[in-house]
Amino acid sequence: MPSSLGEKIRKHRQEKGYSLDQLAELTDSSKSYVWELENRDTRKPSAEKLTRIAQALSVTTDYLLDDSAAPNEGVLKEAFFRKFNKLDPEDQRKIEQLIDVWGKKR
Repeated sequence: MPSSLGEKIRKHRQEKGYSLDQLAELTDSSKSYVWELENRDTRKPSAEKLTRIAQALSVTTDYLLDDSAAPNEGVLKEAFFRKFNKLDPEDQRKIEQLIDVWGKKR
């Protein structure tokens, strides 16, 4: 289980199938900056960069910063709801309708 910031970034980047270039683009960073975060424990991203990385990887900043934290269900749900809350109201309504339909299938 990854514990350092760099290990967590690398693990989740690879799970999402992102290259260094892709994660850099998603977070308004350079490829070399992302590489340094993954490979050098001395790099500490700003709160803004950390937030962008967490959003791109669908995790929370708390998870990335906590050396002992594992991406449990609560962390993943929190990241999902952050994304959901940023959607426009019409898209939120559509997702709620999908959930209602899926819930009726049980």
